[in-house]
Amino acid sequence: MTCSANPVALSALTEARPEPLPLKVITLNAHKGFTFFNRRFILHELRAAVREVGADLVFLQEVLGSHTRHSARHAGWPDNPQYEFLADTIWPQFAYGCNAVYPHGDHGNAVLSKFSILRYENRDVSIGPPEKRGLLHCVMQLPGRTDNLHVICAHLGLRESHRQRQLQLMCHMIEEAVPADAPLVVAGDFNDWRERAHDVLSERVGMVDVFADRDSRAPRTFPARCPILRLDRIYTRNVQVDSARALTGRPWSHLSDHAPLVAGLTL
Repeated sequence: MTCSANPVALSALTEARPEPLPLKVITLNAHKGFTFFNRRFILHELRAAVREVGADLVFLQEVLGSHTRHSARHAGWPDNPQYEFLADTIWPQFAYGCNAVYPHGDHGNAVLSKFSILRYENRDVSIGPPEKRGLLHCVMQLPGRTDNLHVICAHLGLRESHRQRQLQLMCHMIEEAVPADAPLVVAGDFNDWRERAHDVLSERVGMVDVFADRDSRAPRTFPARCPILRLDRIYTRNVQVDSARALTGRPWSHLSDHAPLVAGLTL
């Protein structure tokens, strides 16, 4: 007697395994469109450089929503918010989470996406009045997939005690809002020069640094012209990491005070 495959079972198995989907992400502290020490307005140059990366998702920190004083002083200041100007026609979907509001404007985190953003939430994780910080959580619809992609753009505080509390708030957000089997990417400026975030995110919510299999430590990203501190991060869960690197040297060393991180992923 010979055994033959069940065509119904094979069909169900094929449907349960969607085609791998490559995904490139970049995270960058935009420094409000200025060079280090705010010497020069370079938002146009920054947009050109980010375009060259060819990312599907862009995570931005310290991006301006508005600033009436700067718009009057600097030639070439865009009429629309900085995140919308950077998105232009390349990233048709974007979300902005306002973290700080002051007399002349506001700034926060933003996500630019080639995929449809179904919904988003900006969660205030500020600890005390001096530093306004937020976690921008977006849920995205992927082409040809039934599962949604979850991403969180993060900007954590300068004080260690604040960061530890903010990491716990991030973990709570993930446990509360992200299904355990959903693909998840968390990226941003963690200000984590003591490298304490890895253990917290790994042990509590199963996140992995994209550099874990390539280097023992995250790359140095600050200051961009001569990186010393390891401040920026990309973490994933239920995602295959294919490549990861820091963008150092020109033009990036002159476009922000942080060197960007780029990762090639497969969902």
